[in-house]
Amino acid sequence: MTDLLISDFSNTPYWWEAAPLTTAAGGTLAQAYDVVIVGSGYTGLRAALTLARAGRSVAVFDKERPGYGASRRNAGFLGRTLKKAYIDLKAAKGAAYATAIYRDLATAYESTLAFIEEEGIDCHAVRCGRLIAATSPAHYAVLERELTGMQADLGLPFSMVSRARLREEMASDLYDGGAVIPDLGSLHPGLYHHGLMTRALAAGVALFGESAVTAVEPAAAGHGARFRVTTAVGQMRARDVVIATNGYTPKSLPWHARRVIPFVGYMAATEPLPPALLEKQLPHRRTVIDSNLDIDFFRPAPDSPRLLFGGATANGLDDPAAIAALLHGRLRRALPDLADVKLSHVWTGQCAGTFDMMPHIGCHDGIWYGMGYNFAGVPMGSFFGLKIAQRILGLPDAPCAFESAAFPTLPLYRGNPWFLPIAMRYFAWKDASLARRSPATRA
Repeated sequence: MTDLLISDFSNTPYWWEAAPLTTAAGGTLAQAYDVVIVGSGYTGLRAALTLARAGRSVAVFDKERPGYGASRRNAGFLGRTLKKAYIDLKAAKGAAYATAIYRDLATAYESTLAFIEEEGIDCHAVRCGRLIAATSPAHYAVLERELTGMQADLGLPFSMVSRARLREEMASDLYDGGAVIPDLGSLHPGLYHHGLMTRALAAGVALFGESAVTAVEPAAAGHGARFRVTTAVGQMRARDVVIATNGYTPKSLPWHARRVIPFVGYMAATEPLPPALLEKQLPHRRTVIDSNLDIDFFRPAPDSPRLLFGGATANGLDDPAAIAALLHGRLRRALPDLADVKLSHVWTGQCAGTFDMMPHIGCHDGIWYGMGYNFAGVPMGSFFGLKIAQRILGLPDAPCAFESAAFPTLPLYRGNPWFLPIAMRYFAWKDASLARRSPATRA
């Protein structure tokens, strides 16, 4: 395995090189806050920043150092799509619902880029475009149908790329063409999170790392607060509580833990590459995902001549060498020019799906939440944080289409996703089944 790794290989995220973690403590622990937020990722910090600037006292607690979770581990893709395809959502729930959902997705994407620009957060945010690589002719046909429907109803741009022209976009013969969505984007997730955290602290947010929340309970009457929050560093009262833990939701929050499906994602960074070799792989520097349910994905690093990539979700591996071998195999298969390239970083992160494959935002028993991002966490996490804050502040622009659906779970599920291996085999079967069909047919 060692021939796949550089001599000073790291099993921490590549993003931490430019955005190292710190244990933040903004202010002294108080006996009461207007709002207590559990989780210091994009959702928690965007909510905290918005609330603090509106004059609310806010404390954010995290079991780990701030940014330890998915917000500084993800791929940094910025998009406006879901695992639940637009045409499928339209068929199941109607055009009005599907349109509202996908318009909120577009708003999440555009508002996140606008926020980054307004705040002057230097995180390499760009509209680089995205290539969706089709893993079979039938996948190509389904992809074209989906994007055509979205263009007709929502006006979203795309162009199809034939197999014969795919090398104009990617140095690969693995795929049967694909589609380019020209205005999607990417960023450096570590620097984006660092920018959010810096601004939240400057706004007066109290931010406590390595301070797990162990209980959120109704407060005794007479204190002017609705909740009593117990943490590893003390107990306090709060008028409002926000749960923003996504794939790291603890069992001490049982209602929320029963509704998210945590799973492990894998990612790697190559050693620095000759610039010409990297340019050959992705000549337009787009982000790339394939068309499978369990995607492989690729992107150029925004701040060095490396390729960043991932896939093989929820494979049950925890040994860095084994993960490196698995991912390197995916790299060689898709981009054979990089067969002899070594890896400098390999890391994992907890993501969260849901039983209906949709993100959810809302309020249960007076406690606000935003979670279950299903691979759309950068824009949706930021957007949900903003919307939750607007709801708490009672602002008229707070409603969100994602609030309208119930947040489902399954009987007996308590947050332990024992069924993930079965689900991943089902996704693989479904991808293979579609690939065997004629491109002209789809059930």
